[in-house]
Amino acid sequence: MRQTTVELPRGGRREAHVGDRIVVHSTHQGEPERVGEVLECHEPDGGPPYRVRWEPDGHTALFFPAGTPAVVHHTGPAHS
Repeated sequence: MRQTTVELPRGGRREAHVGDRIVVHSTHQGEPERVGEVLECHEPDGGPPYRVRWEPDGHTALFFPAGTPAVVHHTGPAHS
């Protein structure tokens, strides 16, 4: 199993795939990071928006990373 970490840029190409984990960094002091698992990608090349299951309560929502400081932890086989 491959695991790499990629910063989602605020502009330009973003990529995540089913099974990857997204960590959204807090933009306010004292606010916790959000962590979720990518359940679905709406673009065939791994582009946003992503359907994400968020911890700790398991709710799902569409995530658009535009302007959001976030990191993708890729797990699984390499994507081309």
